[in-house]
Amino acid sequence: MTDSERPAAASGTFLIGGDLPVTRLGFGAMRITGRGVWGDPPDRGAAIAVLRRAVELGVDFIDTADAYGPFVSEDLIAQALYPYAGVSVATKGGFVRPGPGKWEAVGRPGYLRQCVEMSLRRLRVDTIDLYQLHRIDPLEPVADQLGALDEMRREGKIARIGLSEVSVAEIGEARLTAPIVSVQNQYNLVNRKAEDVLEYCEREGLAFIPWNPIAIGQLADASGPLAAMARQTGHVPSQLALAWLLRRSPVMLPIPGTGSVAHLEENVGAAQVELTDDQFDQMTTLT
Repeated sequence: MTDSERPAAASGTFLIGGDLPVTRLGFGAMRITGRGVWGDPPDRGAAIAVLRRAVELGVDFIDTADAYGPFVSEDLIAQALYPYAGVSVATKGGFVRPGPGKWEAVGRPGYLRQCVEMSLRRLRVDTIDLYQLHRIDPLEPVADQLGALDEMRREGKIARIGLSEVSVAEIGEARLTAPIVSVQNQYNLVNRKAEDVLEYCEREGLAFIPWNPIAIGQLADASGPLAAMARQTGHVPSQLALAWLLRRSPVMLPIPGTGSVAHLEENVGAAQVELTDDQFDQMTTLT
């Protein structure tokens, strides 16, 4: 597929940190692993095909984490996309995985440095475009955790630092130690508990990366809350859910994930959905 044949992956772009341009609809690479986000996917070839198809469709922002697999998602991304021509890869660290479905935050500075070094190796890069603290460890001083990441930023191993699942107060505290360019919190049409964080990001010019943008498939269900509107507009429900996010805020960078090429193509198609004012308002008052 040539550049002239490649469709736009999102309505407009956003400059993460003021200097990293990405299209506003990215790809979340959690679901290319095995059940419970553990181990290899059932078909590694299919996972690689999804990643490559995403880039063919114009997606240029891939979000992953060392905990996905663990390590499987980063390995697959490198196998599928290295040397990442025109594609930015964001990853995360700060979790350990005792087993399938289990996650424990560890923010010891030495451990975070090890996480960064190993992600650099798996992704085959010298600098990580965006490195996000997967969770703040409540047992470690925030300044120590962000200080370790900022040291690696000044060493050139991290280009930009982000946070995940944080409050407004926690963002403010983190920014006393390191420059923060993005926040990744759970947010979707039926779960807007992070509304105050989104508004803070808008005021401060930070990227807001909503994980679980389709509410674990609830908003994609053919009998779900968007089904009737989808029949009226001729779209699939997941496209409406993503289109609502893209319109909700100019700092919003949704990262829907899937292990299916067909679902990927549906999701990317959300960038072409233009909601009317009435449709947007109707969806906003849905819950």
